[in-house]
Amino acid sequence: MGFVKIYKLAKNYSMSIKEKTLEKVSVKEEVVKQNEIVLFNDDVNTFDHVIDTLVDVCEHTPEQAEQCAILVHYKGKCTVKTGEYAYLEPRCSKLLNAGLSAEIV
Repeated sequence: MGFVKIYKLAKNYSMSIKEKTLEKVSVKEEVVKQNEIVLFNDDVNTFDHVIDTLVDVCEHTPEQAEQCAILVHYKGKCTVKTGEYAYLEPRCSKLLNAGLSAEIV
């Protein structure tokens, strides 16, 4: 088969392909307000206590808890957990009961 015949076959084939129109779909998104637990620096608690408490209460890894403790120490505060208020409230209470200074914002 020569080049001209192949070209004509390809040209005829491409003209026979039908285009499909994609259906428009409306997507409804639910916006959920996200709050944060902010942990504040104090002169009372040790690094070990803060780290252990964050691992226990906020389910941090030891490395993540240590990084948060360092940020709190040098920056004065750090967001340690994000989520809906109902999810954060019991965790913030546990932090407060452990003697840490925290609030939900």
